[in-house]
Amino acid sequence: MNFLLALLPTDTKNLITLGQQIISALDTPAERKAAINQGIKMLQDGKITPIEWTQWGKSLGVFKIGKK
Repeated sequence: MNFLLALLPTDTKNLITLGQQIISALDTPAERKAAINQGIKMLQDGKITPIEWTQWGKSLGVFKIGKK
């Protein structure tokens, strides 16, 4: 994977790396899939409401207190 990332433009590579780091904080593949799908869905109309940001933050575990 790192070999392929090295071939991409810096901006694209940085976006992929950021996405990987955000999603890697989730515990299960199901949580990761749900968060990715929700992120894609909320971006479809080109606008993100405060409610959508909050819901996505919740799916990403932003509001979890402490560690499991």
